[in-house]
Amino acid sequence: MEKIFNNTQVAFSLKNNRELNRAHFLFKLIGNPSLVKIGTSLTNFALNFHLPVEGLIRMTVFDHFCGGVSENDCLKVVDKMYTKKVSSVLDYSVEGKEEEAQFDAALEMTLKTIEFAKAKEAIPFAVFKPTGLGRIALYEKVGAKAELTENEKEEWNRVVARFETICKTAFEKDVMLLIDAEESWMQDAADDLVTEMMRKYNKQKALIFNTLQMYRWDRMDFLKKLHETAKTEGFYIGMKVVRGAYMEKEGERAAAKGYKNPICESKEATDKNYDTCIAYMMDNIEKMAIFEGTHNEASSYKLMELMQQKGISKNDNRIWFGQLYGMSDNISYNLAENGYNVAKYLPFGPVRDVMPYLIRRAEENTSVAGQTGRELILLETEKKRRKL
Repeated sequence: MEKIFNNTQVAFSLKNNRELNRAHFLFKLIGNPSLVKIGTSLTNFALNFHLPVEGLIRMTVFDHFCGGVSENDCLKVVDKMYTKKVSSVLDYSVEGKEEEAQFDAALEMTLKTIEFAKAKEAIPFAVFKPTGLGRIALYEKVGAKAELTENEKEEWNRVVARFETICKTAFEKDVMLLIDAEESWMQDAADDLVTEMMRKYNKQKALIFNTLQMYRWDRMDFLKKLHETAKTEGFYIGMKVVRGAYMEKEGERAAAKGYKNPICESKEATDKNYDTCIAYMMDNIEKMAIFEGTHNEASSYKLMELMQQKGISKNDNRIWFGQLYGMSDNISYNLAENGYNVAKYLPFGPVRDVMPYLIRRAEENTSVAGQTGRELILLETEKKRRKL
């Protein structure tokens, strides 16, 4: 298969020289773990003491990785990317909230993004995080089948009602809905809820998507069991397939609590698990839909090859490629240029509230071997091409 991801002219066609230089500066910074640690500490300190740094953050890391401070703020970016046939997924990236009013606010924001997706061809999916709608400790307790207090039962009923409201609205508006995966200790309860939503709303096609984090060694078994259930009960499966985002936290918790680490023993095992999952879903694509969320070029080529082998058209709506805004533009824009379905996750929210997401993004990039180096090589190649 032709190698298309080295075309930096296509990859960075929307970036002017200033934005290209900023991206290069940021990835140089992120490539240095010591600087990431220092920068994270200083940013947290400045925000906690309400120092006037939001403007600086907005001009640098925020504008590179986020679409804006509100859903309307994102529309300039959405429209700009869509001129290159790259779609957007508006992602309200406010994390770590614990209060009912905040969960209700996240519900309302998700409903608003579904409206945006219905109205704009450039926004094919809506998305939410389960912990945006309820406390992580509550998910953990429900997943462990522990006895809930009366207050907790009422609280859980509100979480279920929020899921139901969002999924029913997505169904009525015919908007595909991605539901993110999070830490393993809360995931069982979320999985059960999402499966119930698939039963209800995926009768005609895959509309509700769960997420599989394939750095977990148990996820293929989960998918196969879900497939058996879907065949028996007659519903379609939608899955966003990713490698994962909580590796260090997962290992530390497993060691502290004395249970088997849910993460694969090596990067190679994770890659194998990932490819096995995509191949399995492609073998059953009549009843499944894939959102391949990856910054891995080899995985992208493999899915392209499987599509070619099976005679599936590049723009088949059951298969989407996805990357994060501000990363792997060489994959996103070159796939779109070649006719594939591509959607960038476009995070948004108030600068202060989105900082935990941005810090996690920087830390993940630092820990992913080769990712930052690859970004830098591509950016430097384009700078030379433009003779900056």
